[in-house]
Amino acid sequence: MASSTGNEKDMNPVLRISQLDALELNKALEQLVWSQFTSCFHGFKPGVLAHFEPEVKAFLCVILWRFTIYSKNATVGQAILNIQYKNNLSQTEKYQPLSKHQKLWYLLFTVGGRWLEERCYDLFSNRQQQSFSKIKSYISFGAGLLKLCGLLNFLIFLRKGTFATLTERILGIRSVFCKPQSVRQVGFEYMNRELLWHGFAEFLIYLLPLINVQKLKLKISSWCLPITGLSNSENTLADHCRECSLCGEWPTMPHTIGCPHIFCYYCIKSNYLFDMYFTCPKCGSEVHTLQPLKYKIEMTEFHV
Repeated sequence: MASSTGNEKDMNPVLRISQLDALELNKALEQLVWSQFTSCFHGFKPGVLAHFEPEVKAFLCVILWRFTIYSKNATVGQAILNIQYKNNLSQTEKYQPLSKHQKLWYLLFTVGGRWLEERCYDLFSNRQQQSFSKIKSYISFGAGLLKLCGLLNFLIFLRKGTFATLTERILGIRSVFCKPQSVRQVGFEYMNRELLWHGFAEFLIYLLPLINVQKLKLKISSWCLPITGLSNSENTLADHCRECSLCGEWPTMPHTIGCPHIFCYYCIKSNYLFDMYFTCPKCGSEVHTLQPLKYKIEMTEFHV
């Protein structure tokens, strides 16, 4: 009894986070394989795989099962994390691989159950007979009961750290390390860089709404454009009235803000409503009075 207890203590338990990471890696692999498979049918008619999607997914999962669980006693996610399945029903204390029956039942529970869940609605949705409706209700009740059992199993897993899924508990298969684990070392330099970057990004997200981007843009454009002396004569004003200082088009309902430049009514009104401190992009003058242009400018002048 003492020797058996000592051997059990020497067995390194698998961390809960490692088992959960392995499950997430398995899901990511299935999605990757499915996306790569569907990319081969981009040139075909849309929806060509819609009628056979559950069967195709089951076939791909069978192939993954053949080269992972059946041959190596571990999924891809477990192999990455140095984990494999152990036959927990064996009486010996040494490592025992999964039996063929456990592997086949694992395939039936995972792939077959998922296929039945996806296909049960299509199989019984168009059936109007009472017997088929009862079968559908029984399947729905069974699926809900299995999800409830899976939730209870997950809570037990969080408490004890063994059998992350209901399938593992039913079949008596347990996750163990393939090799003894060394002391886990954590590099804090990468974590510090991530913390600093996230803090800087959050600061920018907080600061950007406080910056008047429109006014800053107009200010920079006024600095870049050369400002020349303007006369107040009617001919000079007529030259500036040939285009809106904001949109660059022929001004519609031309208005002024107190400077020699002209704006469309909708352009200047929308910008002024958006920013009460709006300034002219040409000369930087603030909006003093918004008045319609009193000079008559004909379209023929634009063509001349």
